[in-house]
Amino acid sequence: GINAEYMGEQVERNHNAHDKDEHKHKPKTPKAFVIRREGFSSAHRMYNTKWDEETNKRIFGQCYQLHGHNYQLEVSLYGPIDPDTGMVFDIGILKKIIKEHVLDLLDHKRVDDHPYFTEKPSTAENISVFIWHQLLPNIPAGLLYEIKLYETEKNVVVYRGE
Repeated sequence: GINAEYMGEQVERNHNAHDKDEHKHKPKTPKAFVIRREGFSSAHRMYNTKWDEETNKRIFGQCYQLHGHNYQLEVSLYGPIDPDTGMVFDIGILKKIIKEHVLDLLDHKRVDDHPYFTEKPSTAENISVFIWHQLLPNIPAGLLYEIKLYETEKNVVVYRGE
């Protein structure tokens, strides 16, 4: 087996080396995730304008018909905690940005009526990409981390800008 005394010496040596290095570098600014959750209700019909009605019905099944969802949206930011404010980003400002650039466009609306979806099926995946592009120019560079969209309790899409 491994000699416990030898292992203790290794741990001690590593610990002392770490202590010496710690004084050479400034402490890192702590980083955190900030997540805002919102809900909205929207109707949509899944279809592809390039396909005929029969193909759309076959591919999208019952979702080809107009229907709605009570979506849950989580917008995640990730970044350094500002030493003065104690925040990554003001959650009150984030709430206003989400309302203006997402909820006002989608809540109690038909998603397919938005020009973004003229050539794209209004799937949860495409809605997530749409939300990302609505928020990205309105949040400081590098902070927007993830869009998580719950279409139902069991169907969830995560989009990170790729």
